[in-house]
Amino acid sequence: MTTPDCCTDYLRAASVSRRRFLGGMAAAGATGVVTSVFGDAVRQASYAATTGGNVLVVLSLRGGVDGLGVVVPHGDPAYVDARGTLALPTAPLLAKDSTFGLHPELAPLQWLWDAGQMAAVQAVGLKVPNRSHFAAMELVEDADPTSSVRRGWVNRMIGLDTDVSAVEAVHMGDTMPPTMIEGPAPTLATNGLSDIGLIGADDGYAARRRTQLNTMWGGNTGPLGNATRSALEAVSTLSGVGKYTPSVAYPTGWPGTDLSKALKDTAALIKADVGTEVVSIDFGSWDMHDGYGTLGWGRMQEMLGAFAASVSAFMRDLGPLRSKVTVVTISEFGRRVAPNGNGGLDHGWGNMMLLMGGGVRGGYHGRWPGLDQLTDGDLSVTTDYRQVLGEVVAKRFPGKSVSQVFPGLVQKPLGVLV
Repeated sequence: MTTPDCCTDYLRAASVSRRRFLGGMAAAGATGVVTSVFGDAVRQASYAATTGGNVLVVLSLRGGVDGLGVVVPHGDPAYVDARGTLALPTAPLLAKDSTFGLHPELAPLQWLWDAGQMAAVQAVGLKVPNRSHFAAMELVEDADPTSSVRRGWVNRMIGLDTDVSAVEAVHMGDTMPPTMIEGPAPTLATNGLSDIGLIGADDGYAARRRTQLNTMWGGNTGPLGNATRSALEAVSTLSGVGKYTPSVAYPTGWPGTDLSKALKDTAALIKADVGTEVVSIDFGSWDMHDGYGTLGWGRMQEMLGAFAASVSAFMRDLGPLRSKVTVVTISEFGRRVAPNGNGGLDHGWGNMMLLMGGGVRGGYHGRWPGLDQLTDGDLSVTTDYRQVLGEVVAKRFPGKSVSQVFPGLVQKPLGVLV
């Protein structure tokens, strides 16, 4: 789904991710789904997940979204001079207060803001600037500065309970599992629900194919055996979920097509109530070194419009189930405050996060550092991004230990969730 463009660093990161995926694919090649398997730490994975609980949807805005262009600090006295030709006028901004306003392309989400179900946290990010796509993605998704072991925070979260199922954490829209779901707990990465099935099980041979796989791998206690049983359980659980007719129309045009498809499948998964706790989706690229544009043209307004229309359709599609679903955005870093010579923005530091849906306390949150207090030309970070995610985990999944999901984090509630 992510479309790398001009940034060499970004292309390198994507290449490494694909090699990682191919390793996982070999481990679970007996079926049409991919589960994450790493060494001997893989656990038995043939139990059903707990149903009826809350669901977290993590939207990764890959490429480093320009947070100042999404949650616009129009009331900061230094804003217009700092942004130069990319400064947005105050009048068309949405949901304005004395400091912030939302980009006009987020208009499809205005109803969520008005209902108090949408919030923005400004000046969030890693504690130390890291302007490498690859390294920053790893740090953000590992979310564990106490360890050099690659295990994503979502994998730690789902691994805390005794119900082990590959459908507890699902990466939707791509078969490359992101770092956040990687680890010993089984997870699932798929292009879409309709792609999930047993290879070689066409023409009524599903039962025979399943029997063959059970005979081959049923007694194997090694990683491949565990992975196969996990994949078979996922196929069984998700069979039929892909046949879904949404209650609203999702956008079908570029650049939101893939995001829209992934969110539609996510709605189907949530409505099927198979025990999924976390869904991750990548939506990029926001790596806009040039072509950023204005309110009338450019990649920023195109991407934001696609994002807002797709998420709005998803939240409306959920209906009453929206109270159980919380959407949160992450990105590896923000952009520089000042434009570059190509009408774009280079890699920066401080960023914003959006939260929508169940449990969200609407409005603007976080401590604004001011554009007259930059760090090497970047927006300073006043809130560790893990504080936002930690509050989501604490409020929406109270049975999970935040200190185990985010090791070393001393939680300081922001009040962004009730």
